[in-house]
Amino acid sequence: MELEFSSQAEERFQAILKRYPNTRAALLPTLFVAQDDFGYLSVGAMEYVAGRLELPPSKVLNVGTFYTMYNKRPVGKYHVQVCASISCALMGAHRLVHQLEQKLGIRLGETTEDGQFTLSEVECLASCGTAPMLQINDDYHENLKTPESIDAVFKPLLGDSKKPNQGR
Repeated sequence: MELEFSSQAEERFQAILKRYPNTRAALLPTLFVAQDDFGYLSVGAMEYVAGRLELPPSKVLNVGTFYTMYNKRPVGKYHVQVCASISCALMGAHRLVHQLEQKLGIRLGETTEDGQFTLSEVECLASCGTAPMLQINDDYHENLKTPESIDAVFKPLLGDSKKPNQGR
């Protein structure tokens, strides 16, 4: 099956191309378009973007696999990304991961059986002053120093059937 952008993704793709002086400069945001449209960045999706941008597939694969913000495999409806940088680690990121593993019934790198949550550990999310923190899809949740603060973040998500915001 050959990949093709949805009409909405194609509109976003074309709008991005107009904002950049060349296709190489548009690579990062167009990879986000592909990720949002296809659900994750498979090798096929990265090759599709390479073809659309007229870039060598190896260049796109190198970029797409280097950054942790691109998902190389399917993730749950809620992608929970715990910051593991030094500030967050010192402020309790490992405790946060442990609590989330208990709450969600999965380990780092896994997705719940119902496909709702994927738990990942990522490097710096640039919120060092509000550590420890995590990101769920595109939303930051900061100052998660107590079990109660984590419960407050997850209470509305557990059992939620609405699709979260996926805009970039």
